[in-house]
Amino acid sequence: MNLPPVETEPVIEGLSAITLSTRDMRSAVRFYKALGFPLLHGGENEPFTSFAAGVSFLNLTVEMHGPINWWGRVIIYVSDVDAMYRKALAAGFPSAFTPRDAPWNERYFHVMDPDGHEISFARPLS
Repeated sequence: MNLPPVETEPVIEGLSAITLSTRDMRSAVRFYKALGFPLLHGGENEPFTSFAAGVSFLNLTVEMHGPINWWGRVIIYVSDVDAMYRKALAAGFPSAFTPRDAPWNERYFHVMDPDGHEISFARPLS
């Protein structure tokens, strides 16, 4: 007898990262390096840079079109990205894309909160 798998509630496990937009990656990287943030990925000439921030990350992304009206993104680790995606959809919170695997070794998707803040739910890939 084949029973359907039991759907488990996704568990929020912690804050993974905050991602901030910048117009000047070179200056931003120098600023965070001078403050002691260890550089993990990217750098002064890259469109995306990641620093260690304890057990979390501080990311920078280049915003080049118009005024910076996008503050950044909060990344929250969850136990099951796909279950969280289904929960968000069921609650009426659409995402621009289905969960995907990223080259930086995470599975993730984004939703917008009522104030327009981008919230990303992610999980490191095994």
